[in-house]
Amino acid sequence: MPAETPPQAGRSGPAGQVEALREEIRRHEHRYYVLDEPAISDAEYDALMRRLQALENEHPALVTAESPTQRVGGAPRAGAEKAAHSSAMLSLDNAFNEQELRDFDRRARELAGVETLDYVGELKLDGISMSVRYKAGRLDLALTRGDGVTGEIVTANARTIRSLPLTAPAAGLPDAFEVRGEVVMPRKAFERLNSQRLAAGEPAFVNPRNAAAGSLRMLDAAVTASRRLDYFAYMLLADGAPVKESHWEALEAMATAGFKVNPHRARLGGFEGLLDFRNRWIDRRDSLPYDIDGLVYKVDAGALQRRLGATAKAPRWAVAYKSAAEQAETVVEDIDVQVGRTGAITPRARLQPVFVGGVTVSRATLHNEDEIARLELQIGDRVLVERSGDVIPKVVRVVEQAAGRRPFHMPADCPVCATALVREQDEAVRRCVNVNCPARLKESVLHFAHRTAMDVDGLGESLAAQLVEGGLVKNLADIYDLAADKLAALERMADKSAGNVTASIARSKSAPLPRVIYALGIRYVGERTAQLLAGHFLSIDRMFSASAEELETVEGVGSRIAESIRDFFAAEQNRTLIERLRGAGLQFEQDAPPERAESSAAAADGKTFVLTGTLPALTRDEAKARIAAAGGKVSGSVSKKTDYVVAGEKAGSKLEKAKGLGVAVLNEDALLALLSAEEQPPPAR
Repeated sequence: MPAETPPQAGRSGPAGQVEALREEIRRHEHRYYVLDEPAISDAEYDALMRRLQALENEHPALVTAESPTQRVGGAPRAGAEKAAHSSAMLSLDNAFNEQELRDFDRRARELAGVETLDYVGELKLDGISMSVRYKAGRLDLALTRGDGVTGEIVTANARTIRSLPLTAPAAGLPDAFEVRGEVVMPRKAFERLNSQRLAAGEPAFVNPRNAAAGSLRMLDAAVTASRRLDYFAYMLLADGAPVKESHWEALEAMATAGFKVNPHRARLGGFEGLLDFRNRWIDRRDSLPYDIDGLVYKVDAGALQRRLGATAKAPRWAVAYKSAAEQAETVVEDIDVQVGRTGAITPRARLQPVFVGGVTVSRATLHNEDEIARLELQIGDRVLVERSGDVIPKVVRVVEQAAGRRPFHMPADCPVCATALVREQDEAVRRCVNVNCPARLKESVLHFAHRTAMDVDGLGESLAAQLVEGGLVKNLADIYDLAADKLAALERMADKSAGNVTASIARSKSAPLPRVIYALGIRYVGERTAQLLAGHFLSIDRMFSASAEELETVEGVGSRIAESIRDFFAAEQNRTLIERLRGAGLQFEQDAPPERAESSAAAADGKTFVLTGTLPALTRDEAKARIAAAGGKVSGSVSKKTDYVVAGEKAGSKLEKAKGLGVAVLNEDALLALLSAEEQPPPAR
């Protein structure tokens, strides 16, 4: 990549250097978060941001609200403040099949008085609607949809969304304008967040939409900043009315102004165009990096939109097309509770089996007792159940209250060990506080053996339950004392299966320090936090002896996490566990990373890798970790921007695409050689 002109070049004085750096950072943020075409590596971007932060620290008078450094979130909001929308944010009527879509087109044509209509087709992103107002090109106010008339002010939180411009050029736009769009959480960010929450003993979000909504409405904007949210613009207004004479022109104008507009949009002619767009996208939702819950069709011409008008709830010129297969009605036969590894008690609905979202569903999460109260749900009620992708099924609402319905009451004692449950003042869940509770131990074993932790292949839910219930595992360290003959005697086990499990247990002893820390199950310590802790302390012993103040010097570790770590190591049973795991041979230390000269770059630095197939020695997560440590990035798809494809056994279509594009292909040995290559001096320019 050719060297870029230093952003402060040609600018004199601190003010000029600060503004030049801001312009450069904004340009790279737009390329990365909006265009998905990064021009520099993450390390180079971080270096630019650090230089800007240093200058602003030296000259605090130069700090402005629009500076990229101010996206990280400020002081927590005092509470939920509301403001009125410039015009009502209406919902959309739905069409669930071809005939209902045909009826929408017919009604719209009749009301418009035309024989055919031109439409714009868009994906219906499954997130939370947000309106953003700009004055003199600067972000001024952000509101959630709320009840459609008034919304909650979330300006500080919105500012942390990297794909939302803090400033927008005035060219072609009024001095004051409004953009409406959808805040979404990409699937990868959702999976990462839930993994962190589960590791920390917190309940997982049911789907990305709930996660996005919860993140956007956090009282502490710094929490919002820590969660990767995206903003897609879909409407451009001024004084509550459309700015452009066609919807397509408005989308193009927003994209030109720097807003992220979904690229999967199209201009459509008549009803046949609606069907073509439906056939093209309705079954491709799994290929997208975010959730959609259907498609949206809008009459393109602004004059015809005004002629069609709206009902009290929805515009007559737009409709949402949804697949009804993702939802189904069934009956709640009973409600039970599940005990998690941190003692969290989660109520679950036992359902009459129903086919929804491609699978037969017999259970659905109810989250906590507050959610049951919100739904006004009782046993026997007919409910609407929703399943999206691989997300845990959830109860959406009560459809019909049963005549003989029975209320559910959360138990006062743990259903497994009979210990009194505790609900802390600031939590929505009740917990079993008995660390020796068999249900907690089973979940702890599953977490410990998970592929992102110690990666013990074959130690799944059935085997974990047998080990705990049979008394073979009373402590996580007992896993390393398991003998093949004992395992072979268990239900659905045999000599070969038992041998595979014990071999996998032996291999897990070589898992690196971050995964060992994560596997311990310290509350609030997820995968990323474990990596940061390992990188800072380089050993469990140093982390064990660290004060709360020293723990808080680690990136991402606040007082709550530091307190949790200190509490974990203060418990005698946990100190005993650590010593037993040490004796079993687990990796309790790691080497400090070698110093890297500023004038040189590792062979992988800034390069994009794609992994395909099964590698001989490295797991997928290990390969990703090594590439990231060398400064590279791992992508899920092959393109012209891919630098290397790492191919293993049973490599699929990604390998063929790489060959077609002329992308360099590496096997595992070549990858390891590249990652361990000595740094070379930069080429002469």
